[in-house]
Amino acid sequence: MMKKIFVITGEYSGDIHGGKVVSLLKEKYPDMEVEAIGGENLKNAGAKLFCDHSKMSAFGFSLKIAIEHLTLEKRLCDYLLNEYKPDLVLLIDYGTFNLRVAKRLKGSGIKVIDYIPPQVWASRKWRIRGIKKYVDKVLCIFPFEESLYKEYGIDVHFCGHPLVKQLPQKADKKVFFEKHGFDISRPLVSVFPGSRPLELAFLANTLIDGAKKLQKKHPELQFCISHAPNLSDNVFDKYVKNTDFKVIKGENQALLSVSDSLILASGTVALEAALYQTPMIIGYKGPWILYLIYLMVRCIKNVSLPNIITGENIVPELIQAKFTPENISYETERLLYEKDYRDNYITKLGRVKELLTDKYSAQEAADSIVGVLTP
Repeated sequence: MMKKIFVITGEYSGDIHGGKVVSLLKEKYPDMEVEAIGGENLKNAGAKLFCDHSKMSAFGFSLKIAIEHLTLEKRLCDYLLNEYKPDLVLLIDYGTFNLRVAKRLKGSGIKVIDYIPPQVWASRKWRIRGIKKYVDKVLCIFPFEESLYKEYGIDVHFCGHPLVKQLPQKADKKVFFEKHGFDISRPLVSVFPGSRPLELAFLANTLIDGAKKLQKKHPELQFCISHAPNLSDNVFDKYVKNTDFKVIKGENQALLSVSDSLILASGTVALEAALYQTPMIIGYKGPWILYLIYLMVRCIKNVSLPNIITGENIVPELIQAKFTPENISYETERLLYEKDYRDNYITKLGRVKELLTDKYSAQEAADSIVGVLTP
């Protein structure tokens, strides 16, 4: 009997992960019917789009965005319950919207699987109660999540992190340096100021000022700023116009892999850097009111994924008041010039990949979905 599934993603990364899972499902069951909220990756994998995920990923907080999300939620649930009637709905990331959909589907007979679930271990741990109540199975991507969900009696499977298999091999340093005019005999420090306009507004100037301080003290160093491909030149250029640093757009992972040290805004980029075993410091700052709220709802003290995954304070985290050009310069200098500290740091970063395992996350997810559809 032909099975029908529906996939819900809220942003580009979810579309990538969903596309890989659907491709694997289609290899095994070519006649499986798949519809989705997603983008080109899910579409190319054979899913019919209910709507593009750009309608989900509007950035910011406004009454207009809230009304659009609630309208889409109702339209989607009416369609799932009354027209499409899938055997299974696969939720990928985008926790708040997806959990509300799961709640509406409860009792309908439609199975609900949550792949890359909300990071309840980081903040708002009470959300796990909603997952237990409305989700049939959780497919987690961090090893420590599995025991947490099991504690609450939730059916969970650790799939491994998608990045482990999706991350490209290290770039050839000599080729990369020649391409972009770097001197192979001089250390390269790269700055990643974020991929959203709001991040740039709060982080870019301080991150770059920290690099400038380091440059004055160590003229033998060379510097580069990564321009996230999703940011327009108009948004990005105003933050780099007063520097002589080289700017590279759209080669994030290659740049991470060939740099000698990194100055990063907090985010998934830190995990990518850890998998390349490139030393880094993490900086982050936001509005003080939001930071105070975060302190009230957080469940763990660390913010960088390498530290969270290993349970060690490997990566220096410069948050809020500690986020200064002086601290950025000092911590990066240690990574470059204190040999024992640097060598030990790189060895510890190797633990990140060991803990994430070599599992092919998308394959594990696809196999779990098949298991739920054909128990």
